[in-house]
Amino acid sequence: MRDSSSVMSQQKTHINVLIAHADAIVSAGLAALLAAQADLRISIATGDNAAIHADTDIILLDHGSAMQHTRRNWPRRLIVTHLDREWDVYTAMTAGVHGYLLQNADARELLTAVRTLGRGMHYLSAELHDRVVDSATRIDLTSRETDVLQLLAQGLCNKLIARELGIGVGTVKTHVRGLFDKLGATARTHAVVLAMRRGLLARA
Repeated sequence: MRDSSSVMSQQKTHINVLIAHADAIVSAGLAALLAAQADLRISIATGDNAAIHADTDIILLDHGSAMQHTRRNWPRRLIVTHLDREWDVYTAMTAGVHGYLLQNADARELLTAVRTLGRGMHYLSAELHDRVVDSATRIDLTSRETDVLQLLAQGLCNKLIARELGIGVGTVKTHVRGLFDKLGATARTHAVVLAMRRGLLARA
């Protein structure tokens, strides 16, 4: 039987981090901030298709790249981005991304995020976490309400929305009233403005 010290000696003592951010300047900055840490092993991807080694633990990506590869058998993904809308954060986390960090985060938070993912957990900054939870708590739109909202934002009238979604005009009116109630809106334009502020509208 192996003693505990022998087992501990064989445990992994560092985290392998691959930086594959689409922005070369951001990649260089991330590498500079992480490279001095004794518990991290840093490599930078080159070219459009990053070679993922079997021992890679975490990959740092921009939002677009991370969303393109959520179904691939990649390592744990940490998004580093300037996108801070609830829609961007929510869609990324529900798509299976393991961490979400804003580019204006300081070095301490970056290290915390990387090490948190390295321990097998998820990371979302307190600011973004509170925002997303608050939105989910107060505004729970149905999938159909979300569809109607997106078309409202395009300026479509009820008749055109009904035609686009294949539903009756009366049903559209019901969904619009539901949106007004949940958003606290008093008019269609007001509903769109409130939804944009809360990040409930997808980017064009």
